[in-house]
Amino acid sequence: MCEPEETFISAMEQDKPWALISEVGGVSQMMEMFCVLPRQAMEQDKPWALISEVGGDCGLLEDHLDIVKRHFQVLCYQDLLQNPELHGPKVQALLMWRYYPEARPALLRMLPSLKVVSSGGAGVDHLDVAFINGLGAKVSNTPGVVSRATADLAMGLLLASARRILEGHRVARDPETRRIPLNLQGADVSGATLGIVGMGDTGFKIAQRGHGFEMDVLYHNRNRRSLEDEQAVGATFCQKLDELLTRSDFVVLAVRLTSETAGLIGTRELELMKPTATLVNISRGQVVDQDALVQALRSGTIRAAALDVTHPEPLPRDHPLFGLPNVLITPHVGANTSSTAGRMVEMMVESAVAAIRGLPVPYEVKPK
Repeated sequence: MCEPEETFISAMEQDKPWALISEVGGVSQMMEMFCVLPRQAMEQDKPWALISEVGGDCGLLEDHLDIVKRHFQVLCYQDLLQNPELHGPKVQALLMWRYYPEARPALLRMLPSLKVVSSGGAGVDHLDVAFINGLGAKVSNTPGVVSRATADLAMGLLLASARRILEGHRVARDPETRRIPLNLQGADVSGATLGIVGMGDTGFKIAQRGHGFEMDVLYHNRNRRSLEDEQAVGATFCQKLDELLTRSDFVVLAVRLTSETAGLIGTRELELMKPTATLVNISRGQVVDQDALVQALRSGTIRAAALDVTHPEPLPRDHPLFGLPNVLITPHVGANTSSTAGRMVEMMVESAVAAIRGLPVPYEVKPK
């Protein structure tokens, strides 16, 4: 790596085009043609982005970090806290992965040069968009990219719960097993009725998968989908949520968390469901009244629940949901595939770079 002083630009050289090289040595002819900029100087010109950490429970993986480093110098949250007066003013982008670093006012006020908060994932219920905008920063998310992976997981949870796959796995591995128990009976999926609450991009992809399993698809949404969309997946619109709940064998929640959807499924709604029905939640934990869900599962009001989201996350280790045999829980991994995560980081970086350059932000979130 060459040192900055090895490159000299005279007044006559100002009109030469720029070339990036790895080092100086044997390039005299090239230097006659170009102003040579060492890689170190290029790195120092990149803006700074704040991330939570590398690796760990909430950090970026090394492969994803490389995507960020193409455009940014990277600062980890703990390094910022070591010397906020030195590092804070440099940061122009806050890149949130799995909700971290949390965009709390105390942190945001450490970043006077902040231009953008770019969050991985479609949901923005963890962000005060108006407050962040008031500080002069844009907000962005990564819509659409998570839909396929999340829809896959929704169907995986549905199938695993219906066919009691984890129970079967435990029986198969149990050293005491000598014969297959006859009571390991599951519920049919093919030919069953699938009710989808929230028919956005993810909901529609869940409908596609349900249609592939020859399920009868119902959906409830603020706005009815086009006739073409409905016909593509054989879906029937339910104007009222109650109708969907009473008719469905599997109810999948795919709504965004808003003031209208918080507590959407409570005691009343659970009592409308069939006693043989299963509730699948891949939206947000706050959409369901968890105390009411525990009671419904204990009493046999519904057959089972399969949850990728809870509130809080993770649940306390002594939470009653863990003690129920008819509950399947995964730790909010709907978007956790390598290709999906990589694309999310690319979209985060794309928005952050645009915001810093004063360009239209491709995935900007506006306050409601």
